[in-house]
Amino acid sequence: MREYLLTLCVTAAVTYLLTGPVRKFAIVAGAMPEIRARDVHREPTPRLGGIAMFFGLCAGLLVADHLTNLSEVFEKSNEPRALLSGAALIWLIGVLDDKFEIDALIKLGGQMIAAGVMVVQGLTILWIPLPGIGTVALTQWQGTLLTVALVVITINAVNFVDGLDGLAAGVVCIAAAAFFMYAYRIWYSYGIEAAAPASLFAAILMGMCLGFLPHNMHPARIFMGDSGSMLIGLVLAAGAISVTGQVDPDVMKLFSGSERNAVHQMVPVYIPLLMPLTIIAIPAADLILAIVRRTWRGQSPFAADRGHLHHRLLEIGHSHSRAVLIMYFFSALIAFGALAYSVNAASMWIVLGVVFLSAIGLVLLLLPRFTPRAPRWAEHFVPPRYRRRGAGAEAGAEEEAAVVADEAAEERVPVAAGVSGVNGATAVGPRSRTR
Repeated sequence: MREYLLTLCVTAAVTYLLTGPVRKFAIVAGAMPEIRARDVHREPTPRLGGIAMFFGLCAGLLVADHLTNLSEVFEKSNEPRALLSGAALIWLIGVLDDKFEIDALIKLGGQMIAAGVMVVQGLTILWIPLPGIGTVALTQWQGTLLTVALVVITINAVNFVDGLDGLAAGVVCIAAAAFFMYAYRIWYSYGIEAAAPASLFAAILMGMCLGFLPHNMHPARIFMGDSGSMLIGLVLAAGAISVTGQVDPDVMKLFSGSERNAVHQMVPVYIPLLMPLTIIAIPAADLILAIVRRTWRGQSPFAADRGHLHHRLLEIGHSHSRAVLIMYFFSALIAFGALAYSVNAASMWIVLGVVFLSAIGLVLLLLPRFTPRAPRWAEHFVPPRYRRRGAGAEAGAEEEAAVVADEAAEERVPVAAGVSGVNGATAVGPRSRTR
């Protein structure tokens, strides 16, 4: 665990330290899109944050290769090299797209080629466990098609959710944390070495997101762009592909006891099939709704609009920060709920806990205008927006007015669907030129 933590910290530190210089480079290079009617941000913001994230990935893999225990992952498996090869290709395509407009089909083809590069080097799904059927071995073509499909879907799902400051990085970081806990438990508790690469990928992915978030939280000083969103989507998919089919029921000794107990204990075997869906549940739901919404209107599935989940949260009255936190909440609820169920599938408390937290989330959705107020004794320690009006709050009246003005400025006039040029609306859709 200490080596995973060290790898995470090094990745986060490199990403954080490089994001500042990358921002200056993006400004000089002219990678700053013009403000569009559907954008949430108010000032031109540079892209290319994916450059810092990619070098953070490289630093994490380099450090892990020189650690005693993690170096065995590189000796026994070619998956880290496969990940680096695919990540380099998808990152390069993203960098070019952040600076120049790339055709949608070219980007889609690049995503497929990046997935194919990983398949050629051994990062692929070989067999999958199915409930009631058992282990199903896949042919080479079946495994390749399934792997490419998972990579492309994950990349575009993550890119679809990249519409608010800090949203994509935070959601993926939460997903990576849940996936790391699952993969590490399989590797450490049951001694399944094949789950070690997935644990490493998840730790590095958390470091990439944590290092970039301080620069990307509202108001963002830099966007990750397609170079970052497609990159973290590919790393997330690589971890899911690496661990899928690696859980051996015989090694885990899951068939002991009664038949009912065996069914409950077999849940970890099927979780690799469910975990990739749960960790991108929010982005995937947004992706499906967007495709249905646009095709229903007779538009291209890749035509950008203002109908994403995060845009709807803003329209019903939530502030930028509150909308992001709500998306964080539901992402964590789904991912960690599935993780808890894999640990103890027979516990009713897990189901009750998920239901209770879901009710809390729905209450938050119904109170978009509610602003919590701190006790009077704590007013000097909180931002002016959380202070009570009256005695003790006059000193921050002007600052509070400025904050209210900033929040009002965040409200944008909805635009018609089909406006191209969305920041992170789709990894394969068009975007207007910035210069």
